[in-house]
Amino acid sequence: MRIPNENVGSLPRPMTLQDATQAYDEGSISHADLEAEQDAACRDSIERMEATGSPIVSDGEQRASSFATYPLADTLAGTGLADHLAPEGQFFAIFEDGHHRQLPKLTGGPFHYRTFASDYLKKSMPMATKPMKQAVIAPSMLWLLYPLDGEIEGYSREQFLDDICDECEKDIRQAFEAGAVRVSIDFTEGRLANKNDPRNPWTGRGLLQEFIDLNNRVINRFTPEERVNIGIHTCPGGDCDSVHSKDVDYALLLERMFEMNAGYFLIQCASEDDREYVYELCGKYSREDAEGVAQVCFMGVIDPLNPEVETPEYVRDELLAAAKHIPKERLGATDDCGFSPFSIDVKPKHGSPDFARDIAFQKIESRIKGAEMASRELS
Repeated sequence: MRIPNENVGSLPRPMTLQDATQAYDEGSISHADLEAEQDAACRDSIERMEATGSPIVSDGEQRASSFATYPLADTLAGTGLADHLAPEGQFFAIFEDGHHRQLPKLTGGPFHYRTFASDYLKKSMPMATKPMKQAVIAPSMLWLLYPLDGEIEGYSREQFLDDICDECEKDIRQAFEAGAVRVSIDFTEGRLANKNDPRNPWTGRGLLQEFIDLNNRVINRFTPEERVNIGIHTCPGGDCDSVHSKDVDYALLLERMFEMNAGYFLIQCASEDDREYVYELCGKYSREDAEGVAQVCFMGVIDPLNPEVETPEYVRDELLAAAKHIPKERLGATDDCGFSPFSIDVKPKHGSPDFARDIAFQKIESRIKGAEMASRELS
């Protein structure tokens, strides 16, 4: 047998790209100039990821403002904001180091994406010689665009939910049509939904089940054959080498997360204090038959927030430990999170985004080698 490997999505953006993005926001360079830097970063990401031996690659989300805001604006600062959106909406998350990330706010309807993930993928596909995946945002994240209380005049919450489900389905389908062999849905808000942070009002409202049900409204529009290649990613955040919900008991999420009828899950684990506890939970709650698909658990064996590179032997041992609780035919290997989910991130624990970028590829190569070692032993 061979343990499958898959990255989550993002890679640290080179400092030259981050500088170009800021210059574009300031109006000192053109969009064509910015695109040239994005193209160079994407090409470098694909070539270096292919060199690690990874069987499936991505462009590192080098063109995206962030994993959450790519449909909404051209840049993280809000340049090119989509119709019916305004700055300074709901906090998405407040991180342990004190910084926060904020979404725009919805001012009216209908809601439509400004950019689809496939728009980026189409530009990157010709750069790759190996199969490519694409990460997309979950409808549950976009739920946070609507005011927490009350309704927008002339645009009800239910109308908005119908629109985001339609747009999210389109996002996934267009990614496959553009050539992606796998599409994973980012669901970092899942664990955060169990955190009651008085600074962040949505986290105290018990929204996890509502999020899961909303995501299933989209996932269930796909056939079992399609859902085999549709995944869910969960993590406690990863931005500026900090997290937002690692203090929340993982069981509160994992005992319900597998209700989503996705074919596979990318599950943060390497940075957990008790990894065997996570393996047990995943083995207990993942389903052999989720409305026609067997759920594969890609366990995080790499910590993108830690500059220390894991050894292949460490990866091997963690996968063998996981295989004691998760059927080996439903076990995979991944990283805990994208290496830089937000486009502006200087990676403070690493010292620079360029150094973090070099480290990321070393970590991916260790994951590939360690999974091959574990595969031989399990065979």
